[in-house]
Amino acid sequence: MRVGLFGGSFNPIHLGHLRAAEEDREALELDLVYFIPAAAPPHKPSGGLAPAEHRLAMVRAATRGNRYFMVSEAEVRRSGQSYTIDTIRYFLSTMRGQPDLHLIMGADQFAELATWKEAEELVRLSNLAVHARPPTDPDSTPTNYLATIAHFGYTRDQDYYVHSSGHTLSFIGTTFLPISATLIRRKIAARESVRYLVPDDVADYIQRHALYTSL
Repeated sequence: MRVGLFGGSFNPIHLGHLRAAEEDREALELDLVYFIPAAAPPHKPSGGLAPAEHRLAMVRAATRGNRYFMVSEAEVRRSGQSYTIDTIRYFLSTMRGQPDLHLIMGADQFAELATWKEAEELVRLSNLAVHARPPTDPDSTPTNYLATIAHFGYTRDQDYYVHSSGHTLSFIGTTFLPISATLIRRKIAARESVRYLVPDDVADYIQRHALYTSL
């Protein structure tokens, strides 16, 4: 089974997250995509982070109705920092058979991947799928990715890269939606509408629980 793992703070989840995941799923022919809210993201400050239970509930609301989208509590239930390598090991040890894991991330995350916990082991255990704006030249690789590609020893193979473990690195050109969780939180704090930036169920949840009312 080809499984996508899409982790993040989802503070809150928005249409940009959902559209990128859908396009990644199609491009990589994934059977399922698991959204995995982080309890304590190690690369982000905790200030302004809504409680994990609220972020988990919003992800559930946002993904409801898409049979390919699943939600995992793995990081919310695990104590301590939410390290991706621990999550990959969790899925490898708990899923039936031998799942073909594809770790989904944004371009900014990929650029700092070498700083992640046990990053070398991470790329040995899973495929990587990096979503970004479609390149102007489909045959070119953005220069800000080259250092990370070289660091982990990936080699080019047609339109993707291959690690010595046999796992792949793919760059998926996804529709650019200029939406960010930071923008959404600022709008809420300023008492401005966030309709059509987040799913309606998420907007209703935020209002009902008075989330992000102050920065």
